[in-house]
Amino acid sequence: MEPRKPVTILMADDDEDDRQFARSALEESRLANDFRCVEDGEELLDYLYRRGRHTNPKDSPRPGLILLDLNMPRKDGREALKEIKSDPSLRHIPVVVLTTSKTEEDILRSYNLGANCFITKPVTFEGLVDVVRVLDQHWFQLVELPRVRNGDEP
Repeated sequence: MEPRKPVTILMADDDEDDRQFARSALEESRLANDFRCVEDGEELLDYLYRRGRHTNPKDSPRPGLILLDLNMPRKDGREALKEIKSDPSLRHIPVVVLTTSKTEEDILRSYNLGANCFITKPVTFEGLVDVVRVLDQHWFQLVELPRVRNGDEP
């Protein structure tokens, strides 16, 4: 079995506390992945398309997994998800919706827009650590993801 290479995880969430909790949960879980954050859907797309302050591939490596909040300013997660999954150069990137919403409408719409899974944010840090461990086991140990070369598309 080949050793796993670190995968860039990109989190799009406007809540600074949630971003920091996720970073801490990754550290607590001892995951060797590169963790990057953006604050809204507009910045998420700038990152993915390497626009604005995200033009340098070394500073904005292609993510192997996107954690996406639905309720963000400027461009919300639903709009960003729709754009990502409609672009052939991005649609292969798994998108995990990680949000406070529990509504059936948000769950159904997220899957209809191409989300790979939908997780309601846990209310405790320990719960978030558990979610991160499950994500690691599923996305980085069990599932075969497309290889990313030189920070670009597969």
